[in-house]
Amino acid sequence: MPRRQVIAALGIVLVAALAVTAFADAARSGEGQAARSNLTLIAPAAAGGGWDLVAREAQQAMRTGNIVNTVQVVNIPGAAGTIGLNQLAGLAGEETTMMVTGTVMLGGISQSGSALSLQDTTPIARLAEDFEVVAVPAESPFRTLDDMLTAWAANPAALPIGGGSAGGIDHMVAAQLAQARDIPVERMVYTPHPGGGELTLSLLSTAAGTVGVGISGYNDFRDLVESGQLRVLAVVAPERLQGVDAPTMDELGMPEVDLVNWRGLVAPAGITPEARTELEQIAREMVGTESWGEAVTRNRWVRSETYGEDYDRYLVSEQARIDDLLKELGLA
Repeated sequence: MPRRQVIAALGIVLVAALAVTAFADAARSGEGQAARSNLTLIAPAAAGGGWDLVAREAQQAMRTGNIVNTVQVVNIPGAAGTIGLNQLAGLAGEETTMMVTGTVMLGGISQSGSALSLQDTTPIARLAEDFEVVAVPAESPFRTLDDMLTAWAANPAALPIGGGSAGGIDHMVAAQLAQARDIPVERMVYTPHPGGGELTLSLLSTAAGTVGVGISGYNDFRDLVESGQLRVLAVVAPERLQGVDAPTMDELGMPEVDLVNWRGLVAPAGITPEARTELEQIAREMVGTESWGEAVTRNRWVRSETYGEDYDRYLVSEQARIDDLLKELGLA
């Protein structure tokens, strides 16, 4: 492995280790306290990504809505969220912690063969849907998605595609795009990143080995798109995103590229029914705040709240769907 990649890998391991230590301290600080008094939200990815954004917006809504006295966010990056999932599994019965989850984690569970799944948690709430975009630096020669796909099909190895964790939704969207243009998935060069911040740095860097095309949630790129440093070529959404001048996959004649990310909350396994009801109620109150409503609009999410047995069933069916899709795409 090149020295630069070794250093980067060691850096990710160190960040994850520090995050786990911070998480353990945060969890201990909440022992013996009700969730209304002290709540920890785990963002199982680095700062600057989609999970982190959801956790920070939820934290703000709970604070301004006077729903929880103290809300702290702890980032535990790595392995498509499964490092965070493993940490959550070690807190069985702990009633003052929730973790943000979604499609990326289901892909990570499937691809890694993890012994743990979301069935080893207590589902609390599905909150919203978030949409993927394909973006390039402003100086990129690709003015349209077709420009990019034509160059990619001509020489897949010459155009690395950057995104989040291997097996996550960004990776799956890249594979769907490859299939749509008859590019063998095994020839695709996909470069995973631990968070949206790292991906944008890679996109804007001129160093060798960086990526020229990025796939991620719109909000990972939003600031740089609005400042003119990145350009969105297409959105993976049922309709155009408000304020984003880019076509949908349907408009581009590729309806098979259709993966939508979702964001939700889970708690450790083994909590009491009363504690689960309380955490669900906190989530219900949170999504009813003005702060959360503004976040949904600002981040171009679509609300999709689900609780209780409906959410339980959704997680089971969604994991099965992602398992099948990864196999179909040749990623598992």
